[in-house]
Amino acid sequence: MHSTAPDPVRVGLIGAGPWARDMHAPMLAAGPQTNLTAVWARRPEAAAELAAAHRAVAATSIDELFDSCEAVAFAVPPAVQAELAVRAARAGKPLLLDKPLGADLAAARSVADAVAEAGVVSQMVLTKRYHPATRAFLDRARDLTPTGARSCYLHGAFLGGEMATGWRLTEGALLDLGPHLLDLLDTALGPIVSVRATGDPRRWVELACVHDDGAVSQASLSGAVRLPRARTRVELFGADEEVVWDSNGAGHQESWPLLRAEFAAAVRSGVPGPLDAARGLRLQELIAMAKADLSA
Repeated sequence: MHSTAPDPVRVGLIGAGPWARDMHAPMLAAGPQTNLTAVWARRPEAAAELAAAHRAVAATSIDELFDSCEAVAFAVPPAVQAELAVRAARAGKPLLLDKPLGADLAAARSVADAVAEAGVVSQMVLTKRYHPATRAFLDRARDLTPTGARSCYLHGAFLGGEMATGWRLTEGALLDLGPHLLDLLDTALGPIVSVRATGDPRRWVELACVHDDGAVSQASLSGAVRLPRARTRVELFGADEEVVWDSNGAGHQESWPLLRAEFAAAVRSGVPGPLDAARGLRLQELIAMAKADLSA
């Protein structure tokens, strides 16, 4: 008896900006687990150009996109994602969601609630979590009893260029880069129970986290420093050893196959993985703690 691979999941993409062009569209179109069937964006000409590059259809409306796909991927600002993700969930579509889940905690909760009420599969695009080196690091962290950790995510993309977009320049590194480090620290050291913050997210912000077992971690975030390349690093310290993860040499291209395969498997099985909308909400709750401390 020959086993037959599941049909590719037909995915519609909302958004046609640089992240959609450089990441979502080529990843989803590459297959074999997924097929990019349609693209919708607020700028029809951008949607048409991106769709044509990947032999997809440029949808003229959100409803047309929904009709042409099984699942929906998002590459839009968080405020737009939250609004349209609720519509997609209510239409019964599995969701591939970018971080942060929403522009604020209330918006993120609306998405997570809609996903739960509709019973649809969801998955967060936390790209670093799909890299083999990150998974090896987290496997090692499980065997360590860390006392503390320090980490950073630093780059200069907010200084100019395609990624210096309105919401990033307004909200800064906390909302854009924070989900990545908070996710890694929360996973590697155990649940974070409090977050303190100081600085300016548009320039440089420092986070101090306390975990449920008493471990303490630190995170430095900035999108406004000039570096040869983006720098992401997590160092865990325990009584017996140090465990380090560094993004140097770890490109997104190595994450995409696993991200795509796990999303397709979740859609076909109807069972989401651990990086679902509920996880996105958890990270948004931690960000809200930090924002509250900054505004106090």
